[in-house]
Amino acid sequence: MTGTVAVGSANPVKIDATHDGLVALGFDVAVVGIDVPSGVDAQPVGDDETFQGALNRAHAVRASAADAVLAFGIEGGVVWRGDILDAMAWVVALDRDGQIGSARTATFSLPPAVARLVADGVELGDADDQVFGRKDSKRTNGAVGLLSGDAIGRTEYYAHAVTLAALRWRQPELW
Repeated sequence: MTGTVAVGSANPVKIDATHDGLVALGFDVAVVGIDVPSGVDAQPVGDDETFQGALNRAHAVRASAADAVLAFGIEGGVVWRGDILDAMAWVVALDRDGQIGSARTATFSLPPAVARLVADGVELGDADDQVFGRKDSKRTNGAVGLLSGDAIGRTEYYAHAVTLAALRWRQPELW
């Protein structure tokens, strides 16, 4: 696949992840970021709300960038498992014909101090900044990078899900 791809965010991490995830499939693309609303809470909770945010972003950016060969929505969210808070994200891709691809990132548990802040209504990125003494970490390495000592960066974390969401366009004859 060759052409321009649009992602529904101005966050450089999501733009780079979309590029890297598609290049891994051998696509020759330029990625543009367009800030669009998710239509869900600032901190989505659960698979359904997080997926809906990614889908909403993909549709919104698809409408804003009709010439793009693919439109992506990436939405980070959290899921409660009893007292444990896990982080994850959904990636949704749409082509010009309305065909959809989607994938979910890996899931990892967050420290209790972060979980308490999120439970009190603080967005995950802001909670990470408070606990780790950082500023705007969601635009750099995020919780996954902070917790792993950058063994896994936020761009890489999202890029794998972008690759998986785009599989149908690597071998379209199978779909």
